[in-house]
Amino acid sequence: MALNEKEKYELKKLLKKLATYRGRHTELVSVYVPAGYDLNKINTHLSQEQGTATNIKSSSTRKNVIDALEKMIQHLKLFPQTPPNGLALFAGNVSGQEGKYDFQVFSIEPPEPLNTRIYRCDKTFVLDLLEDMLEIKEAYGLIVMDRREGDIALLKGKTIVHLAKTKSNVPGKTRAGGQSSARYMRLREDAAKTFYKKIADMVKDEFLGRDNIKGIIVGGPGHTKNEFVEGNFITADVKKKIIGIKDLSYTGSFGVQELVEKSDDVLAAEEIVSEKKVMTRFFNYLSTKPGKVSYGYDEVKKNVEMGAAEIVLISEVVEEGVVEEFEELAKTTGCEVQIISVETREGVQLRDIGKIAAILRYEV
Repeated sequence: MALNEKEKYELKKLLKKLATYRGRHTELVSVYVPAGYDLNKINTHLSQEQGTATNIKSSSTRKNVIDALEKMIQHLKLFPQTPPNGLALFAGNVSGQEGKYDFQVFSIEPPEPLNTRIYRCDKTFVLDLLEDMLEIKEAYGLIVMDRREGDIALLKGKTIVHLAKTKSNVPGKTRAGGQSSARYMRLREDAAKTFYKKIADMVKDEFLGRDNIKGIIVGGPGHTKNEFVEGNFITADVKKKIIGIKDLSYTGSFGVQELVEKSDDVLAAEEIVSEKKVMTRFFNYLSTKPGKVSYGYDEVKKNVEMGAAEIVLISEVVEEGVVEEFEELAKTTGCEVQIISVETREGVQLRDIGKIAAILRYEV
C-alpha cells in the first residue's frame, strides 16, 4: 500500500512523537505482528508476559510493564484480525514526571508487509523497522545525451540524484581543411560510436548494480538517443529496463529536469508528478490570475475561513502545530490540504514565498 504525501507526513509525525518518549527502566513495550499472524497467539503471549512481569523487582517498573501490557491487550480487541500488512503496537507510561502515570497505546498498520515478529521491553520504543519503510527504495534511471555530452541520474521519489556526466570528442560538422567529406564523416561516426560505448559503460556501472531500478528513461535533442538505444551499445539487461524515450530541447542538468517533466506518462504513479502539477497550477494562476491564489499564513488562513480555498499547499518545513491548525480549518470548509516537499524546484519556491499557499475556488 503506497502512502501518499499526507499519509507519509502523518506517519513521520507519529514516529517522531514516539521517539521522544523515554522510560526510566525497560518498561516501554513494542510489539510487531507479522502479516498473516494470528492475533490470538499475540494476546496469549502478552498475557504470559504479564505473568512474567510480576517477578520484576522494582515496583514502579513492574507496575509500568504490567499496565502497559494490559493497555495493549485491551487495544487489540479493536482488531477482528491482523491487518493485511501486519500491525505495530507501542504502549507504556509516557509521563515525563516521576510518580505520574499516563499510559498510552499506539497502533500502526505498516505501509509494507511486516515479516518480523518482535516483543521488546526497553527504555525506548523500537521504531527502526517502520522508519526504514518510509525510506524511498525504488528509483528510475535517467539518461540525457546528444553527440556532445551525456548525463546519468536517478529519480528517487521527488529527488533527482546526479550520478555521472561526460563530454564527447566527436568533431563538429565543419570539416578540417584538406580532409575529404567522406573521410571526415567516418571520423565523426567512429568518434560518436566510441562516445556511445563510453556512455553505455557508465550506464552499466551505475544502474546494473542497483536492484531498486524500476525503469530507465532516455532523452535528448535530435536522433542521437535513438541511435544509442537501437544500436549495439547497451547490454540486453539495460535495454529491457528502458521504459521511455523522450525528445528534449536541452542536455546537461537542465535536460535531466526536462526529462522528468516530460515523462509524466511513465512516471504517473510517482509523487513528483502530482506534486509538480499542483504547484505548476498555482504558479500559472499567480502569473495570469493572481486573484485565484493566495500565499502567506495570514492570507491563506483568511481565505480558508471564508470558504474560498480549494487546495491548501503547505511546505513540509512548516511546524506541526500550524499544519494541524489548517487541517482542522479545512474540515469545516471542505478544502484539501497537501503537504509539499522541498525536493522539487516548485517546492523550494513555495518555501521561499511563505511556506503556505492556496488555490482558490474563485477570484478574490
